[in-house]
Amino acid sequence: MKITIDGLVKEDTYRTKGLRRQLMALLRSKGIQDENVLKAMEKVPRHFFMDSAFVEFAYSDQPFPIGEGQTISQPYTVGFQTQLLEVKPLMKVLEIGTGSGYQAAILHVMGAKVFTIERIHKLYLKAKNLLSTMGYHSIRCFYGDGNKGLPTFAPFDRILVTAGAPVVPETLIAQLAPGGILVIPVNSSSQVQIMKRIIKHPDGKMDIEDHGYFRFVPLLENKE
Repeated sequence: MKITIDGLVKEDTYRTKGLRRQLMALLRSKGIQDENVLKAMEKVPRHFFMDSAFVEFAYSDQPFPIGEGQTISQPYTVGFQTQLLEVKPLMKVLEIGTGSGYQAAILHVMGAKVFTIERIHKLYLKAKNLLSTMGYHSIRCFYGDGNKGLPTFAPFDRILVTAGAPVVPETLIAQLAPGGILVIPVNSSSQVQIMKRIIKHPDGKMDIEDHGYFRFVPLLENKE
């Protein structure tokens, strides 16, 4: 694959494909076992979503800045959250926090119908343009406050939040379909969050699971 974005040519070479295979082996060794997740991550060129200055680090297992005080998540974190979602083809998935667009691309490659919302207008425009240029035309990008979700398009089979929330927004629970799963990092008093998986049963009851500690940028209201 070769694309031109903002006048720059980016290419997915044999070398970058090989680096992705090595990264997938590392993620397996760290506990990411869902082969559908790993296959999707192996297909998506992560370096397309990063500034050219960081291309050499695109396939190391660490986050990197993407501007506006935001980051592209560590590959392990992307794999971990996506694995918790248990995504199946044709599921409606809402992502809160588009960021670079990388996570949305992974969900799309897994066959999901992806809706993604970003509160920072510059990042929204950049991700929307990049995803379209890469041929991911069915990903629906929105500019707005992720805390409010997308009630017009609800309910969603899966909801993924890629920013640290002080509490679980009730608006997102309301937009989750019966039998749906919400994955969200939560902590009201620290920069380190607990990854929570919330399963909403048809009778409205919920199972809430804790899945370890992670570090995310904060989930904020849209002030623009």
